[in-house]
Amino acid sequence: MKQLTVVVRPFCAEAVLEALQKMSLNSIIVREAKGFSRQKGYLDRYQGSEYSMAFIPKVEITVTVEDENVAEVAERISKVARTGRIGDGKIFQIDLAQTESIEF
Repeated sequence: MKQLTVVVRPFCAEAVLEALQKMSLNSIIVREAKGFSRQKGYLDRYQGSEYSMAFIPKVEITVTVEDENVAEVAERISKVARTGRIGDGKIFQIDLAQTESIEF
């Protein structure tokens, strides 16, 4: 089993979640995040003064996937989230040795 951590632009998150819900996945977790990569930050103006936005808003989606479905899930995410501009996001893949369910 693998864990995919997907970081995308906020306006792409709904499309990514819709694409993922059509697939058979074990779990999905969604978090608001801030960060930057190659695009660094940006300058913004508020009431006439300039200030730096060091971290850009992102959405982090964590998905657990069976090994045989990883390529298909990653491809579907890339297809939906890609705009062709810097800062579209990243997909991180982690091997899960063991998972346990917490049940009462």
